[in-house]
Amino acid sequence: MMYIKNPNEIEKRSFEIIMPNLKFTHGELELPVVLRAIHTTGDYEYENILRFKKDAVEVGIKALKEGCKIFTDTRMAYSGINKRTLESINCSIDCFVDNPLVFQRSKEEGITRSMAAVDIAAQNGVDIFVIGNAPTALFRIIEHIKNGTLNPKLIIGVPVGFVGAAESKEELRKIDVPSISTVGTKGGSNVAAAILNAIQYLAVERCL
Repeated sequence: MMYIKNPNEIEKRSFEIIMPNLKFTHGELELPVVLRAIHTTGDYEYENILRFKKDAVEVGIKALKEGCKIFTDTRMAYSGINKRTLESINCSIDCFVDNPLVFQRSKEEGITRSMAAVDIAAQNGVDIFVIGNAPTALFRIIEHIKNGTLNPKLIIGVPVGFVGAAESKEELRKIDVPSISTVGTKGGSNVAAAILNAIQYLAVERCL
């Protein structure tokens, strides 16, 4: 049985299949993000539901090139992000959700671990937030911004689900911070990782 075995060739062929089916409604820098979201999910609807605010991709590239701290809300998103590339441009990435302090804070305050992890991230000077699973994490980030306790350079907010996911992303689009989000219930840790990967590949000028 004949099939493509080389991972780079598989990715290249995937993009060749996706490109002719696009409407090209986004800008040049946004297109690689759209492509990777579609490639990750197999869902062309991402071209229609992705929202970019305040030159988010350009801001993200600049932040990554300067070296920055990144936070993810899940280990799944953390695992899907190319950390070797991040290290090559002096960026660090953390996911505090399994930190003992997070367990303690969430229990004492009666909040989700995702919210407690954001609180710790806010204290650690995180520049880019990558949220793919927990609406409560995104709501918490927004609360910190409104309270003046957090000033992130970029928020990738694509939590998936039916309880608070769409609403948290709507709230994200209302605040004056560069962001990438999805409209509605779709998203996920895989999508969040794909978005950050697309931006970091642009930062190191890697081809699609």
